[in-house]
Amino acid sequence: MAILDWISGRVFTFVHGNNLVYNTCWEDPRLDREALAFGPSDNVVVITSAGCNAIDYTLTGVNHVYAVDMNPRQNALLELKLAAARNLEYGDFFRMFGEGRLPGIRSIYEQKLRPGLSDWPRDYWDRWIKFFDNPRKSFYYRGTSGAFARLIRLYIDRIAKIRPQVDAILKTESLEEQRAIYRREVRDKLWSRKLRFALNRDTTLSLLGVPPAQRRQIENQYDGGIVQYVQDCVDTVFGELPLSDNYFWRVYITGRYTRTCCPEYLKESNFEALRSDVPDRLSVHTDSVQGFLKKHEGPVSRFVLLDHMDWLSDRFFPLLEAEWQAIVERATPNARLIWRSGGLRTDFIDRVQVRVIGGMRPVSSMLTYHSDLANDLHRRDRVHTYGSFYIADLAT
Repeated sequence: MAILDWISGRVFTFVHGNNLVYNTCWEDPRLDREALAFGPSDNVVVITSAGCNAIDYTLTGVNHVYAVDMNPRQNALLELKLAAARNLEYGDFFRMFGEGRLPGIRSIYEQKLRPGLSDWPRDYWDRWIKFFDNPRKSFYYRGTSGAFARLIRLYIDRIAKIRPQVDAILKTESLEEQRAIYRREVRDKLWSRKLRFALNRDTTLSLLGVPPAQRRQIENQYDGGIVQYVQDCVDTVFGELPLSDNYFWRVYITGRYTRTCCPEYLKESNFEALRSDVPDRLSVHTDSVQGFLKKHEGPVSRFVLLDHMDWLSDRFFPLLEAEWQAIVERATPNARLIWRSGGLRTDFIDRVQVRVIGGMRPVSSMLTYHSDLANDLHRRDRVHTYGSFYIADLAT
């Protein structure tokens, strides 16, 4: 098992250390807005991922959003979005990030986008701007998560051969009709032995951003393990939640958004604010959360930690404690944090100790959880691939 864990860790590190991993955010910002109750004085720290949600939070009118990610490719994507918003008309902006393709992007990039990028993103997109100009492969089939989405598309089209049924589901106007098509015409054909086998491989899970520690968490806490977990998530999305505004699943199934089913930053009604107001209140930082907070001098009132604590909870527990120490030192009184987990519980937080005046203290004793609100929002999560969701106020 130690050897297998080492191999799994090496695969995950290689995938995440050398690639653009996320081409779109896989967390529902509609829930985050309710959970965080943003106000005009809030300063927000969020892990960048693909940058969609960092922009979403800025559009609420908060004071400032700090997008932080250790992977410079993720930050390069966010910088490209901001440069495109400032320098393109809405139609081209939507074609680029809504449809995943903008013909002639190379010349557009060199004339309008490249001058607005910092050094690392400029070097990156000098090579990879071609991601946006392939008539057969949308940008949303790029990156490691996009590679997985493309494989699922090929599986739907050529192996399960259920594309007409899936398209019919996306066109339904009622949850009852959607559920009926899924259960009658899709479910049994989708969940074949081949798909189950693929989902049980660490290489596949690495493409999805699931590290070995998170997989173990799910295997230990969920009846049926990782494969049953994924199947139950998909069954809920297609059988219990309306897909009419579920842009998360639509973009990976079809390779594009529509103007009525897309993230807030892609809506025409938000475009003027995106190009004129957001850039001044959103900054991008290539660093760990701990590293950023140690360097940052201002107070932070909202923290969006995604699911990355799962990643640190096993072999990197000292880094998790160091991160919480930095959060405690930088947080405003009663700052609010949200995080997600692949597991049903995040018991590892109970082991985190931080240094405060008077000595060491369990960070859990400083947290006030809003469990009812978190559980209600989690049930409504359009993504629905996380095992649990947490909202907590931190008393410093």
